[in-house]
Amino acid sequence: MAACNKMSSSSCLRLFLLLMFSATAVFSGTIVKTLPGFDGELPFKLETGYVRVGTSEVFYYFIESEGNPKQDPLLLWYSGGPGCSALNGLVYEIGPLAFNITDYEGGMPSLMYYPYSWTKTASILFVDAPVGTGFSFALTPDGFATSDTLAAREIYQFLRKWLMEHPQYLKLQLFVGADSYSGISATMVVQHVLDGNLDKNLTQLNLKGYILGCPEIDGKITTNEKMVFTHRIGLISDELYNATRDTCGGDYYDTTSENPACYENLKLIDKCTKDIYKNNILEPKCTWASPESNEPARQLLEENSEGFILSPPRIPEFWCRNFNYALSYIWANDQSVRNALNIREGTVPDWKRCNKTLNYERDVSSVLDYHRNFTNKGLQALVYNGDHDLIIPNTATQGWIGKLNLTIVNDWRPWLVDGQVAGYTTKYSENGYRLTYATVKGGGHTPQESKRRECYEMFERFIHYYPL
Repeated sequence: MAACNKMSSSSCLRLFLLLMFSATAVFSGTIVKTLPGFDGELPFKLETGYVRVGTSEVFYYFIESEGNPKQDPLLLWYSGGPGCSALNGLVYEIGPLAFNITDYEGGMPSLMYYPYSWTKTASILFVDAPVGTGFSFALTPDGFATSDTLAAREIYQFLRKWLMEHPQYLKLQLFVGADSYSGISATMVVQHVLDGNLDKNLTQLNLKGYILGCPEIDGKITTNEKMVFTHRIGLISDELYNATRDTCGGDYYDTTSENPACYENLKLIDKCTKDIYKNNILEPKCTWASPESNEPARQLLEENSEGFILSPPRIPEFWCRNFNYALSYIWANDQSVRNALNIREGTVPDWKRCNKTLNYERDVSSVLDYHRNFTNKGLQALVYNGDHDLIIPNTATQGWIGKLNLTIVNDWRPWLVDGQVAGYTTKYSENGYRLTYATVKGGGHTPQESKRRECYEMFERFIHYYPL
């Protein structure tokens, strides 16, 4: 078994016996009332568990709405990467928990209740997807291999099975949500739900729409629009931008060294931006924290963010986002946490916030045609970007939305939180389809991390059909 590769023979045996014991189990879920690091009982309903999908055991965290759970919508949510755990969304982005960074002095991180959680107004089903992400695992070695297409199918099957085991949520309005690279598979999940609802032998899912944060939709559009954003935001000069555009013909997606002038200009642009933190160009790039560090060490630190906290003498004097991420490694790999979450022993020896060794094939380069199809389905969509994101910039999202040829019903305008501009928004409509696009001012990739309050207000208004 692939899960045994880094385990002792006795641990591998325990895993084998566990999997044999659970071979007939399709669903398992447990209510969690307390968590290590949190003072007292949780002030919300948390359920964790697994759903069997083929040879995958898909792990989830379900938090029931803290508002009106009998009427508030249900949101399926998973993170990007691919391979980033749902815990990332729960703790750092849209959930009711947050690590206490300010008072951390080592050991078990403490958790705080975060009031501006999307669970204030919706029930959220956080899922570790695709297989190999977070605490999700496969029962066979071949089961760890996945792709855009397989992930979308697996997530859809997970959603349907979970709802069959939780029929009290079937009548709620359902939204599919994801961010970053998972914009590809989440789009396909929406299509799977639409197709499944055409099958009279299947229970109908009450799909109302989808929510995508800084989503990957079309690789070529993203790559080309990054160049536009890089110039607009002032990271490269007019002269360099114009020279690159002219020598590359405005297409940076399929460039090769066969076009030497284009290639050299792109190298100059890379030199201008290599020390920029792409997730949020306003924040420090952690790998350059110490000028005395060598390049391999910087690269290692970027790929293994838990190293910041685990080696206090080398912590830089200034803050960087990887310090926050480091706490999740300590917390999720603690045995008491795993016991509280009811993680099956021996299945995931080393939890990672983002699994960069995922056995994943990127077999879909564009899902733009899916979104064209959605314009005839009467869905409600919220798509948003941080306006300082260089991973999937706002220009890329506006680029693919423009190709849908939708009618603008509310033109570009600011949207406010507490009387302050929180971003800008445009609303589109076509054949009953409604798409709200929003930028989050000062936000990065993903904006929920740095602009958590503003993103809550955005979500709360959208999900209850109020204008931003």
